[in-house]
Amino acid sequence: MSTDSRLAGKVAFVTGAARGQGRSHALRLAGEGADIIAVDACTAYATTAYPMATVEDLAQTAKEVQALGRRIVTHTADVREPEQLKDALAKGVAELGRLDIVVANAGICVLGAWDEVTPEVWKDTIDTNLTGAWNTMVAAAPHLISAGGGSIIATGSTCGVRGVPFFAPYVASKHGLVGVAKTLANELAQYNIRVNVVHPTGVTTELTNGLARIGELIEANPRLGGTFLNALPVERLEANDISNAVLFLASDEARFVTGTELAVDAGNTNF
Repeated sequence: MSTDSRLAGKVAFVTGAARGQGRSHALRLAGEGADIIAVDACTAYATTAYPMATVEDLAQTAKEVQALGRRIVTHTADVREPEQLKDALAKGVAELGRLDIVVANAGICVLGAWDEVTPEVWKDTIDTNLTGAWNTMVAAAPHLISAGGGSIIATGSTCGVRGVPFFAPYVASKHGLVGVAKTLANELAQYNIRVNVVHPTGVTTELTNGLARIGELIEANPRLGGTFLNALPVERLEANDISNAVLFLASDEARFVTGTELAVDAGNTNF
C-alpha cells in the first residue's frame, strides 16, 4: 500500500456491508488504504419486498476487500441490537488495532401509501434506519475518542430532505437521522470527531427491486410524479457515486467539515 493513499493506516467500520452501497463504501475506502470492519444482519425481514443480504454476500465483500490488499474483519450483527453491534465492533478493533471511520449505512425501505403503512413496517424501518444508526454511532464513539478523533458518515436520502410521498416511515427515519447527526456533530466535536450525512437520490441496488409499485402509486396520484425526477438526465445513480462522497468525508480533505448534509442527488432536491 502506498503511504500517500488517502486513508493509509486507518480502520473503517461499515454497517450493511454485505452488498449494495455498504459493500461499495467498504471497497472504496479499502482502495484508499483503510482496513475494514464489516457487519450486516444477514437476516430476513417480513416487511420488505426484496430479499435481504446473506452471509455469503458478506463473505463476498470480504473477498473483494482482501483482493485490494487490505485486511477485513466481518461479523453478522444487527444494528437493532446494540450489544451485538458493540461486541462485533470491539472484536474488530481488537484485531485491527483502532477505529477512525464509521459509515452508518444499514437500512431498509418499504414503499407504500400512507394507509398501507402497518405498525410492523413503521417499527422495522425506524428501528433499523434511525435507532440502528444511533446504536452504530454510540458503539463507535468511544473507539474514535481513543484514537484521537475520526469521521462518522451516515447514509441519508433525499427522503431526509423532502416530504417524499409513499415513503412515510423511510422519510421519518432519514429526517430523524439528520437531527441525530447534527446533535452528535456538536457533542463529539470536542474529541475531534466529525459527523456528516450523505443524501443520495435513487441508487441502483437490490433495494430498488422492492420499489416496483412506484409507477402504480404515481398513476393514482399523478401530481406527485415530479417529486421523483432528478434535474440531471439520469434516473438512478450507481453505488460508487455515493462512495466517492463517503471517501471525501472520511478523508483529511474534509477535516473541518462536520454537521453537514452532502446531497449526491443529481439535482433532485433543487426543485
